[in-house]
Amino acid sequence: MEALAEKVTIRLPDGSTLEVPKGATVREVAERIGPRLAKDAVAGKLDGSIVDLVTPLQSDGSLEIVTWKSPDAVPIYRHSTAHLTAQAVRRLFPEVQIGIGPPIENGYYYDFLPARPFTPEDLGKIEAEMRKIIGEDWKIERCEMPVSEAIAIFEGQNDPLKVQIARELPGERVSCYRQGEFIDLCRGPHVASTGRLGVFKLTHTAGAYWKGDEKNPMLQRIYGASFLTQKELDGYLKGLEEARARDHRKLGREPELFTFHPLAPASPFFLPKGAALYNGLLAYLREEYRRRGYEEVVTPQIFDSELFRISGHYDNYRDNMYFTDIEEREFGVKPMNCPGHHLLFKERLWSYRELPVRFADFGRLHRYERSGVTAGLTRVRTFSQDDSHIYTPVDRVESEIHAFVEFLDSVYSTFGFEEVDISVGLRPPQRMGSDEDWDRSEAALESALKKIGRPYALTPGDGNFYGPKIDFRVKDAIGRPWQLGTIQYDSAQPERFDLTYIGEDGKPHRPVVLHRAILGSVERFLGIFIEHTAGNFPFWIAPVQGVVLPVSDRFAAAARAAAERLSRAGLRIETDERNEKLGARIRKAEIQKVPAMLVVGEKEAGAGTVSVRLRHGGDAGTMTVDAFLEAAADAVAQKSRELTTEVKDR
Repeated sequence: MEALAEKVTIRLPDGSTLEVPKGATVREVAERIGPRLAKDAVAGKLDGSIVDLVTPLQSDGSLEIVTWKSPDAVPIYRHSTAHLTAQAVRRLFPEVQIGIGPPIENGYYYDFLPARPFTPEDLGKIEAEMRKIIGEDWKIERCEMPVSEAIAIFEGQNDPLKVQIARELPGERVSCYRQGEFIDLCRGPHVASTGRLGVFKLTHTAGAYWKGDEKNPMLQRIYGASFLTQKELDGYLKGLEEARARDHRKLGREPELFTFHPLAPASPFFLPKGAALYNGLLAYLREEYRRRGYEEVVTPQIFDSELFRISGHYDNYRDNMYFTDIEEREFGVKPMNCPGHHLLFKERLWSYRELPVRFADFGRLHRYERSGVTAGLTRVRTFSQDDSHIYTPVDRVESEIHAFVEFLDSVYSTFGFEEVDISVGLRPPQRMGSDEDWDRSEAALESALKKIGRPYALTPGDGNFYGPKIDFRVKDAIGRPWQLGTIQYDSAQPERFDLTYIGEDGKPHRPVVLHRAILGSVERFLGIFIEHTAGNFPFWIAPVQGVVLPVSDRFAAAARAAAERLSRAGLRIETDERNEKLGARIRKAEIQKVPAMLVVGEKEAGAGTVSVRLRHGGDAGTMTVDAFLEAAADAVAQKSRELTTEVKDR
């Protein structure tokens, strides 16, 4: 009598079980459940891990069939589209060396080492070849083999990058995927065939060091957008167009806000108008600091490296710092303000009655960023922070967090950021302090957020080496999230610096240090703010609040007199007396997004008035210079976005 085939029991998502022969594939289970499910199947989730449809089931376990409706299908689709891109590139450029191509948010990328850089025209040709491969509908097959066999394949294809990856993989066997003539080293899984793909768009290229190490060759990275539906792709591409239109690097050129120079890589120069915007932002924060009990300090730019050894930054942050030798001593340029603030706190003996102490600092900081990741104002090597360190007794931590969140909400609202998401970063693998310290500090942050009723997400491993943190992310005008604010609990640094205050019992106690920022880097915030407003800065902080335009040379003196009156009152006013038609000068002011244009002609010169044209409100009528000044002063005091209502009411 023939022996019975060995069976395995599979638990399905609805709680039911299914017995199948041992070695049956995920696809066969889908076919057993139903033909429609088998047709829609993309992959399987076996005991929580995503696997191919051809994966054999060797033991009892849970299984979910991943279909196109599942979020798990998206990275599979994107990863398969990345392989499709690599196959098309290899067909068109046989000499290219192939790197890696993972799925990412909104799409994927693939790294190549071409004989020459790819051009925009090349991307169009690659897309066309990808469409051709989709039409050929090649089956995507998983091939498992010894490492030595894979190495031989990739050596034969002149793919030294793949050979390097294969040699570094653990184990004696690897998996590859073949589609037509193309084979790639990959864990998978992938869709069943190239014909299942098609919703994608190659967006751009960028340089990327192999394995992120600048000692390695610079590769060219092709980025692709990829979604399961054309509607999603179209929406994303529309968002990209809007983002390009708002790019702060572009919007900063026309109004002459900032520039860069190759002799100071990734270090912005702020031109007069940009400096006015920058200083207006700092003036606003300084006003808020005075109201909220912060004291501004100024600390040195460089310190003996011993300071950073005490703080722990030498061991944990050294690769991002700049160092120099002075008189046979190693000094470091400060990448953050906290160690210097700790020295200030130690300068005197503090009573519990004087705490919390809130040191604020706009000092210039320097951090080494690789040239491949710097980007305009959002990733630079020199910057300032709206940085503050609060030294507080442990029993005041929650109240300080409450006050900080209220401060942060007020600032974000002033700048037009209404959506704020909060996360709590928990202990990372490498950290200072005991588990008991981390238990106490993490609980304090969560308790504070719960008491003020703010929802938050937990992000394990995202804390700093000295303590957990609360991060705040805002959404800009086109829905992109940006991490700005943070408040971080630190009981490790007070211990390392031996920081104390005298408590109510007359004995020394350790304070907790709360590291906090609302904007983060001022430079980065300005880049984000430019894109959020598309350069239409609120009237109160606009680098040029108004431009006075004489209709002709005959009225230039009257225009200058009006401008001087407004400037003396503290407004940022320019005149445009160029020998061009009034309409051309108005258009220039509109292009530069000046909030108010004040026209002076014969009638205005005779009556001592100005004809006001607003950035978004059109013609606002004629008024005296003093009436305009009064309206502008109200708008500045109220941090108004536009002048429209204030002007028209006069």
